[in-house]
Amino acid sequence: MKEYRLTIGTDEEGSRLDKAVAERIPELSRSAVQALCKSGNVLMNGRPQDKNASVKAGDEILVQAPDPQPMDATGEDIPLEIVYEDDDLLVVNKPKGMVVHPAAGNYTGTLVNALLYHCGGSLSGIGGVIRPGIVHRIDKDTSGLLIVAKNDTAHQALSEQIKAHTFTREYAAVVHGHFKEQAFTVNAPVGRSQTDRKKMCVTDHNSRHAVTHVEVLEELPGFSYIKCRLETGRTHQIRVHMAYLGHPVAGDRVYGPRKSPVDTQGQCLHARTIGFRHPVTGEWMDFTSQLPPYFEALLQKLRSQQR
Repeated sequence: MKEYRLTIGTDEEGSRLDKAVAERIPELSRSAVQALCKSGNVLMNGRPQDKNASVKAGDEILVQAPDPQPMDATGEDIPLEIVYEDDDLLVVNKPKGMVVHPAAGNYTGTLVNALLYHCGGSLSGIGGVIRPGIVHRIDKDTSGLLIVAKNDTAHQALSEQIKAHTFTREYAAVVHGHFKEQAFTVNAPVGRSQTDRKKMCVTDHNSRHAVTHVEVLEELPGFSYIKCRLETGRTHQIRVHMAYLGHPVAGDRVYGPRKSPVDTQGQCLHARTIGFRHPVTGEWMDFTSQLPPYFEALLQKLRSQQR
């Protein structure tokens, strides 16, 4: 069981208990906090409290979050586009629409299910039974390259490269509008939205440092074709940073406009290039994948409008 201890500040006085706790503990959604309140696992000043309880400055909150019940993912015979494979790792080109690992609403058909079928027991265990081999993730509707570790030694070495920012990740994207500069850096912290727990946003509240380097590759009618290099890898980072600038990713149904002047056939964000040192040999390796057909089709459609 994991425990969280909080002291309510003056700026939180008068808030509902579930709201105050969810805002202070980003990994717990408000609905999860409400469930913990119902089961008696949220104590205020030593006593269980209802989710609607009003908090006061100085209140001591103890949140007891039981360990999640293990859910074993099973292998499924799902085709994979494997760009590279050896005894220590794989590089996979994930299609848009595929979830990386099982979670609520997506227990089958994920990349992990496909990897378990392909690799059997040869995946690192650091990520647990739900995320075996998964060193880093990309969103369901983002396509592109993903590295998978086959053993814990490889997983640890690759994770350290990501932490040290020596792990290259470059994305291709089509975004709304045009930029004043051809190359620039977005340095803006990213955290959970306080109004919609399913979204991230640029905020100073319970956020993490986030940096994206952007280069404009081509200006198109109403859109820009850009390259984004991640210095950090926060959840939805590129999508959030682009929306924050007023240039959301084309086809992004969460952070973009409800209606688009063109049919994008999907979210135009593709993890195109990945580079790292092999976790065992130390050799530098890099891979680049082709843009998906729907992405190329959008570029061609917009280019034809320039003629």
